[in-house]
Amino acid sequence: MGSGRLSHINDAGEARMVDISEKGATTRSATAEAVVRMSALSHQAAVLGTGPKGEVLATARIAGIMAAKRTPETIPMCHPLLITGAEVLFETEIEPDSRGRPGIRVLATVKCAGKTGVEMEALHAASVAALTIYDMVKALEKGMEIETIRLLSKAGGKSGDWKR
Repeated sequence: MGSGRLSHINDAGEARMVDISEKGATTRSATAEAVVRMSALSHQAAVLGTGPKGEVLATARIAGIMAAKRTPETIPMCHPLLITGAEVLFETEIEPDSRGRPGIRVLATVKCAGKTGVEMEALHAASVAALTIYDMVKALEKGMEIETIRLLSKAGGKSGDWKR
């Protein structure tokens, strides 16, 4: 937006949903990540699916996909999109943090053919998957930390491709 105006604020300074009716549909995708840090015991339970609530990663994958599809219900100015693909993957062998704690990296990729991007859907998916990991393992450890929730890349739309 080169005009210097905020797109989600009307002339009276009130929040509004941006009108995208004149925009053309294009293929769009976005990938986001979240990292959950935990003790070695919690990490093992999460990876092996032996935690008190069962299959941690399978449940987190489903939660992330569901979150991508329901983003407009929780983020007020997001448009409902016809998502054509949503994938949640996990990297379980990432480098320990400065305190030596292992972690699980959540990677969420969302795709659509639409008039607006899917960055929020990917971020929402990664965040909810990370929260689900926390929920599934919290009986073993309350001190887990969710860190590094961020967009890694986006493709399509007027602003083109972007990569962190």
